Amino acid sequence: MELAPRPRLELSGPKLKLVLEALVSRSEEQGGVETWAAALRLKSALFRDALDRLDLKAFRALCAHMPTVRRRIGCYAGPARFPRMRGCIAELLAGREETGTADARIERFCGAFPGDREHRWVRDLAAELLHNVDPERYPLMQRWVWDARTNTGVIREIWHGEGVDSTSLDVPDGYATFLVLREELSGYLAQNGVFRDVLFYVDVLTAQVYADYIGERASAYLRTDFTAPGDPLLYTRRILGLDGIDSRGRTRLKAADGVAHAVPGM
Repeated sequence: MELAPRPRLELSGPKLKLVLEALVSRSEEQGGVETWAAALRLKSALFRDALDRLDLKAFRALCAHMPTVRRRIGCYAGPARFPRMRGCIAELLAGREETGTADARIERFCGAFPGDREHRWVRDLAAELLHNVDPERYPLMQRWVWDARTNTGVIREIWHGEGVDSTSLDVPDGYATFLVLREELSGYLAQNGVFRDVLFYVDVLTAQVYADYIGERASAYLRTDFTAPGDPLLYTRRILGLDGIDSRGRTRLKAADGVAHAVPGM
């Protein structure tokens, strides 16, 4: 199956430069960006291992590391609905070697759930699973990266040109767009001396773009400086799902009753 036509993305070099410089500076005290890349590599291995033997316990553990899903999935991470969820996931991942079917499989996955606003997280769940299981074939595709319906996301934040805030970008949010975005960011990182773990570096850079956006919005709304929290990479870590379990063994997955799940033995 042929992929959709490749979109043209007009990304801003100066904006990316600012983001990369901030990322490198803020990560120095935490082992550098390479530490984050290593953490994402381990996260991907966790997903592959868990999905080979997916049961409810493993699924809940994975949900804790999917920030776009964990506070919304509720009863779908419970015993009654999990068997159906497991079947949908198996169908989504079947034939994942053929990326030309990505958009169709995601659409079919979403179609298995109600299409209302409360279930918009289902699209993110599909994107999270595909990317974490097979990051080489599937780039980040969550709505925070780009949502054509709301015209929001990382692509908008690094778009080149004046008056972007008042412009509607004619960019689809299918697989081809996210693939082009990753290629563009990979090329930019290569120009700046990054040649190892590039795929994971792209993820961290992408998350940093959105983390800066969150900080700016929070600062404007609350009239408080959110650009330099105690942990300067707090938002980045959350977006990447690297904060799924706290020191007490509690996860950020919320059950239908609002109680956080705990990891036994911690």
